[in-house]
This record gives sequence, structure tokens and C-alpha cells, in this order.
Amino acid sequence: MAVAAERASYRFVVLLFNCLLTFGSYFCFDIPSVLQEQFQGNLTCPNGTHCNSTGCNSTLDCVEGLGMTPAQYNLLYAIYAWTNAVVVILAGFLIDKLGNRFGVFVFSLLTVLGSSIFALGSHFKGSPYLLPMMLTGRLLFGSGNGSLTIVQNRITAFWFKGKELALAFGLTLSFSRLGSVLNFFFTQQFEARFGMQWTLWGGTLLCVLGFVSALTVSVLDKVGTKQLGLDGVIQQESKKVRIQDIQRLPLRYWLLVLTIMFFYNGVFPFVADASKFIQDKYSGYSQQAAAYIAGAVYDSSLVLSAAVGILIDYIGLRGVFAVGCAALTLPVFALLAFTFVPPLVSTIWLGITYSFAAASMWPSIPLVVPQATLGTAMGLATSVQMIGVGLSNLIVGHILGTKSSELKIPLWRWQQMMIFMLANTIACIVASVSLNVVDKKQGGTLNRTRKGAPVEQEDRDPADAAPLLDDETGNEGSVS
Repeated sequence: MAVAAERASYRFVVLLFNCLLTFGSYFCFDIPSVLQEQFQGNLTCPNGTHCNSTGCNSTLDCVEGLGMTPAQYNLLYAIYAWTNAVVVILAGFLIDKLGNRFGVFVFSLLTVLGSSIFALGSHFKGSPYLLPMMLTGRLLFGSGNGSLTIVQNRITAFWFKGKELALAFGLTLSFSRLGSVLNFFFTQQFEARFGMQWTLWGGTLLCVLGFVSALTVSVLDKVGTKQLGLDGVIQQESKKVRIQDIQRLPLRYWLLVLTIMFFYNGVFPFVADASKFIQDKYSGYSQQAAAYIAGAVYDSSLVLSAAVGILIDYIGLRGVFAVGCAALTLPVFALLAFTFVPPLVSTIWLGITYSFAAASMWPSIPLVVPQATLGTAMGLATSVQMIGVGLSNLIVGHILGTKSSELKIPLWRWQQMMIFMLANTIACIVASVSLNVVDKKQGGTLNRTRKGAPVEQEDRDPADAAPLLDDETGNEGSVS
């Protein structure tokens, strides 16, 4: 008689709580993007003007806020990325050594602490403590959220390998993006009614929901692995993980990492500033409408992620999809830089290419690295991605200027920012084409096709192949 953990219902209950791990943290991550005008607004307004959902637009003389400069605002995203870049390497190693339950508890707790300190910092408006506290909060938040994604994908891979793996990864990403989408839809309205401080504490409450989910999924994972008789085996094999395994990572891996980094260099920094960009360049958009349009990047991802993941697992050609995503992203930033085509066209377009990129690039890593180095490879890839995104946020902040509380950033500055995004996309095309060339010379693992069966089930060269989950160690791929 089959034990409970072997039933589909059990693993989908695990998946439900696993999906909720990052729902709140993804909501919190882009709260500054929706409230960019308030973060960069004046400390005081002579007439008491305050931004709200009906009257906040570029015609207002004054928007009351925290008084950050564009450079300081973008630093909130840069420090998140840099912290993530450093922590995820160690985090991936610790998760491999100490297990999923350790990782899910510690890193979900860090997201709660980080979001709490970030919200607390808003109470020090006008004081020298505001920026250090908010940066400290983002530092702790970044330490937890990126690492939490790694352990989340590790749990998904463990429970769904050889079953509904593509669907499970797609649903995990969709739940995360649902948090981002709801942030863009409701945060501005919530802030207009209750103020910034309560809005930030509301985000913290959603991170607490993630922590409760972490405790639940830990219990389910522990009970399930014991029922399957794998708990002792996993603990024994985790002792064999070595940090020196990084030396075994091949050229295809590094080209894939560069492809990922350059693509995300264009997406995340753009979304961080998109709301204000739309209001500054295009007439007639309120802050709320601009937030909706900026959030269309994640709306598209939310709708498409699961289906795109299944499609790519079914037909293969991951390397070709990577090149195609990068090439089709070029027109997005060209339209934003040089035309006045409605911005919704560009954000939906970017969301579609982003969905295909996430489904083709990240799951390709297990196909090009040796099995023993898979966990280290995922952490290192995330680290390089975050270093690139952090530097891009810093460069964007410098391009947009350092003057505090500017009503409108000059359009020539926004154009320079979009040209910088274009440069990253071109670099992504070069890296992805190089990846395909090298991959073809070494057996064409990434572009193998399979009619009627998932790519993960094909026969692969031992030196290149690494399944999404080792039967004993539980290593996994990551989707971002």
C-alpha cells in the first residue's frame, strides 16, 4: 500500500506552501518602484500636497515623501542585488550541507527581519538614520530572499522530479510573480489611504505569511522524506559536498551565466524606475496608471510562466530560445528610447520575452554542469546575476542624476538609461550566440529536441548531464 508521501495530493500540498514562501517577499521587493515618487518626494510641502491615486501626476507642484535622491533610491535596489550576490554562494553550499529545512527557516526569517527594519526606517523621515536603516533592511531582505528562492526550487525539484516538474516550476514562478503583480495593482491605492509607513508594514506582514509557510513546508518535507525512507540517505550524502567543486564548471556554464546576467540587467533596473519614467515621458498617466503599466512585465510572466515552461520542456531548443529572447527584447528598449509608442506595448512585450528567458535559461544550467557541482553552480549563477543587476542599478541611478525631489527627470536622461538597457541586451545576444556555438561543438545538449517527451528524460552525455535532482543528494535547478 502506497504511503501518503507517494500520492500526488501530498506533493501538491507541499507545492502550495512552497509557492507561498516567496509570495510576500516578491510583493515587498518592488514596493519602492510603485512608490518611487514618495521615496524621492520632498520632506515637506508648503501647501501640504500629498500624492494620492486620483491627484498624483506630473502637474503637482510638490509631492511629499522621504526626500531621497534618484541615486539613493536606486541604491535600495543595488544593495539588495549585491548582498544577494555574496550570500547566495554561501547559502547554496549551506543548504546542500544542512538541508532544506535549515535553509527555508533561516532565509524566510531574514526576509521578515529585513522588511521590518526597512519599514521601521520610514519612521525616521528627515533624520540621518533613515537611509542607513532602510539600506540595512534591504541588505537583510536581500540576504534572505535570493537564498529562499534557491531552497524553494530545491524542494520543488525533490518532490516533482520525473513527475510534473515543468508544471511545478512554472507554478512556483507564477506565485512569486503574483506577489509582484498585486504590488503594482494595490500598493499605490493602499499608500494613498493609509500612508507609506503602514504600507511598508503591510508588506512585512506578507513576509510573515511566508515564514508561516516555511514552517509548514518544513514539517511536510520532514514527514514526507521519512515516509519515503530517504531522510537518512540525504543527510549522509550532503556531507560529500565540497566548495572546490566550482573548478569543474565548464565553458558552456559560464556563457550561460553571462547570458542570464545581461538579460536581467535590462529587466530588473527598468522595472525599478519604470513607473516614474512613464509619468515623466508620456502625458496623461497618473501614478496609479503608471504602476499598472510597469507591472505588465510581471502580469505577462504570471500568465505565461507555467505554459511556457511546459512548452520548452516538450520541444527543447533552449539555446535557440535564449538567443530569440535576447533578440526580441531589443525593440522594447528602442521603442522606449526613441519613440512615443504607448508604454503598455513595451512592458507587455518585455514580459513575454522575460517569461521565455526564465523558462529557457535557468533550467538549462543542470544540462551543462557535472552532477556533483549543480548546487554550487546555481548559487554562483545567482551571484553573478545579482552583481550585474546591482551595478546596473548603480549606473542607472548615476544616469538619472543626484538632485533630490526633481519634479521631472529630463527626457535625455531617460533616453540614456534606455540606451544602457539596449547595450546590455546586445551583450546578451553576443553571449547567447557564443553559448550556442560552443554547445554545438560539444554535443548540442541545450538544443536537443524531443517530440512527445520532456527534455529531461533524454539520454545525455555523462560529462555534461546533471538531472534536476540527484536521486540521493537532492540538488536542483533554479528558475528566477
